[in-house]
Amino acid sequence: MTASVRAPVSPQVLAWARERSGLGVDELASRFPKLTEWERGELTPTLKQLEDFARATHTPVGFLFLSEPPEERVPIPDYRTMGDVGVRRPSPDLLDTIFACQQRQEWHRDFAQVTREDPVAFVGSLTTSVPVVEAAEQIRATLRFEPGERGHTWSDALRTLVDHAEELGVLVMVSGVVGANTHRKLDPGEFRGFSLVDRLAPLVFVNGADTKAAQIFTLTHELVHLFLGETALDDADLEAAPTNPVERWCNQVAAEVLVPLGSLRDALSPDVAVVDELESLARRFKVSTLVVLRRVHDAGRLSWDEYQTAYRDELARLLEILGERSGTGGNFFNTQPARVSKRFARAVIVSTLEGQTLHRDAFQMLGLKKLSTFEELASRLGAG
Repeated sequence: MTASVRAPVSPQVLAWARERSGLGVDELASRFPKLTEWERGELTPTLKQLEDFARATHTPVGFLFLSEPPEERVPIPDYRTMGDVGVRRPSPDLLDTIFACQQRQEWHRDFAQVTREDPVAFVGSLTTSVPVVEAAEQIRATLRFEPGERGHTWSDALRTLVDHAEELGVLVMVSGVVGANTHRKLDPGEFRGFSLVDRLAPLVFVNGADTKAAQIFTLTHELVHLFLGETALDDADLEAAPTNPVERWCNQVAAEVLVPLGSLRDALSPDVAVVDELESLARRFKVSTLVVLRRVHDAGRLSWDEYQTAYRDELARLLEILGERSGTGGNFFNTQPARVSKRFARAVIVSTLEGQTLHRDAFQMLGLKKLSTFEELASRLGAG
């Protein structure tokens, strides 16, 4: 029987797969009580156990038969930093998210060619030689996202920015989990977003595990990359001073798009402490208090040291709030289209109903399992 067949695997590869998953021996002990012996080379798992282990650690099963651990790399330019140094190796969650988005982008590119869609005009329309204020003005006008056009709440502002970007032809995906798997939550500490440039199917992914206000900055930052014609993986870290000139320019432009320095100077009260104005300014511009802090520093009201101290204090406060709110769900028919992009979901549904895409493939790309769910989603998106 298959269960009795032993798999010739390297103990080092098993340990690598466990560490890569972010799980400890204790966390896997209930499912794999002999894991310690496997990693020591004292025992060998069966094929069935190895398949289960691959699923538990989100590892492609073929990797487990290699003689030594592979060196995995992010398949797109990586601009993330942690204290201005390169970050650790990518998690399975990050890699699976990028691969899924690349697959969706490839499908939508083919769909756009078949349906003869026009290329997205603004992609690659700017260079880093364009002055920050001028670039920001152009982006705000293109996206129709002036301070007075953002609604009353951060959710309104995020929804407006997503909708306007998608109307221009961008696939905007906002999700805090891998695919539709709510047990695989994305970590904003690892990455906040990425952009995949393509003239027919430009794509932006935003880590939805972040606060709404933080997502607005990330989305803006990634859209700036599209204006540059640059594919990139980012952490959109406002505390750091990126050494990469492209990332530094994108940070500056995104901040100016959201909080024009001239408008901020007009709004700042000379007799009120900056920390006492954070919330009101954040509400006014529909950004996070962290973005406001950075712009206050840019306006000359805080030194770099004062800014970093205030930033870390405010970040700690926001993380505590985010932790208290974690675990909240949502209506599937609202969250899933946002996870895969409403524009993408409509295209897949139309293609499927026209017989160009198999239901099986559509279900896989949209994170669905049942025909009734597909039909309901089609109805809600006006694509049925």
